[in-house]
Amino acid sequence: MTDNPAVLQADATQTGRSDNLAQATFDPREQAALHALAAKVSHAFVTGAGGFLGKAICLRLVAAGIKVTGFARGHYPELEALGVTMVQGDLANSEQVKQAMQGCDMVFHVASKAGVWGDRDSYFCPNVKGAANVIAACKALKISKLVYTSTPSVTFAGEDESGIDESTPYASRFLNYYAHSKAIAEKMMLDANQASITASAYALKTVALRPHLIWGPNDPHLVPRVLARGRLGKLKLVGREDKLVDTIYIDNAAYAHILAAVELCQVSPKCQGKAYFVSNDEPVTMAKMLNLILACDGLPPVTARVPQTLAYVVGAVLEMAYRLLNKQEEPIMTRFVAKQLSCSHYFDISAAKRDFGYHALVSIEEGMKRLKASL
Repeated sequence: MTDNPAVLQADATQTGRSDNLAQATFDPREQAALHALAAKVSHAFVTGAGGFLGKAICLRLVAAGIKVTGFARGHYPELEALGVTMVQGDLANSEQVKQAMQGCDMVFHVASKAGVWGDRDSYFCPNVKGAANVIAACKALKISKLVYTSTPSVTFAGEDESGIDESTPYASRFLNYYAHSKAIAEKMMLDANQASITASAYALKTVALRPHLIWGPNDPHLVPRVLARGRLGKLKLVGREDKLVDTIYIDNAAYAHILAAVELCQVSPKCQGKAYFVSNDEPVTMAKMLNLILACDGLPPVTARVPQTLAYVVGAVLEMAYRLLNKQEEPIMTRFVAKQLSCSHYFDISAAKRDFGYHALVSIEEGMKRLKASL
């Protein structure tokens, strides 16, 4: 781990990018990876550019001098100020996706609808159809490198996942549409990988990464939810026994994507056609992780517990009630959340270390210091 990153500077005068970006700091190992990527890639396409991970990837690509086109549903002037060409569109619209990808030579498909509640189409349309459209556009435009952001949820069937690796099959049953749609999309991505007959022949090379519980400064999902419920005193632990979970700090998640992209640029990439778990490689109990986040905002630790069976039953009842009442907002508890919070989720990331050299750059301890400072 390092707390003293070197500086990878973009030339603000030459690129027209902001002074903030010109002063972006990166660990020397990430700096080297970005320089290696810039030598192979001139124009990257990033879906979900306005999201937590998408922004982190865009920042790194632009700092490396790579032209970036971002694709998102919303308007993100802060990304445009950094030098990203933003295109508003819908992943389910194949023509919009193809038009936006013109001139690109690498794709980071980060966008997806995440969550634990909603109807089937709301997940399958952007996640499955969107993935199909990105793959089709890559083939039509002869873009040969595609990095896909997946999720460990593709293997989760409501049981403990203790040190599992990529040999673990997809879940035989899924507890929500998000996990199901991502499993289908990931398989599509890996099936789309093509082994080139010769080095000069066009072939689409794909890789899928499965980051677990991304967090850090400006996190719009995990951290604000934990803090909001902590302030209201509504945060509870599920289950009598603390289970270990893997998380990943935002900078590490972005770094893993950059490393996978560098490997994908090789003539015979070790990672092509494969999926990889990526994490901080520091399993902690859910209680410890939640309490570390709470401490960053000066909130007391959570100690109250709810039995796993009770949480599951409450989740099932709430799901039924919300469907009967046609309520769109997410229930405070669902069966999936009850299982997620009461099961272990930590992974063997040896494959990512071996095939593209991934090791976490920022420890949980250092990440919490940065999170506290940002709050």
